Amino acid sequence: MWNRAITDKPIWRGVSATLFSLLMLAGIMLLSTPAAAQNSCGPRDTVVKLLGSEYDESTVAVGLAHSGGVIEVLTAGDGTTWTIMMTMPDGTSCVVASGEAWIDVLRRAKGQVS
Repeated sequence: MWNRAITDKPIWRGVSATLFSLLMLAGIMLLSTPAAAQNSCGPRDTVVKLLGSEYDESTVAVGLAHSGGVIEVLTAGDGTTWTIMMTMPDGTSCVVASGEAWIDVLRRAKGQVS
């Protein structure tokens, strides 16, 4: 059993508060992971076809990640929806994020005046 004199000391209150905060943060992070993103994986062709038919999205940007995966940004033509997915070298694609109200920003060359 804890000795009340020990746990009432300021240092123990600080340790308890820090531990409680870390546990709460871990819980929030676990609960904030979208369930849809956890199960949105499949062959790239299937994922792209689904996003095209359901949301009228197509690829607008592609990049190579350090992990060897390919990151793609897909958007609807009118910008109402967007999806970011990662395709791994084995061909499996997973939705990383999705949302609404996409706005294209023109990339300007260095030194170009707007």
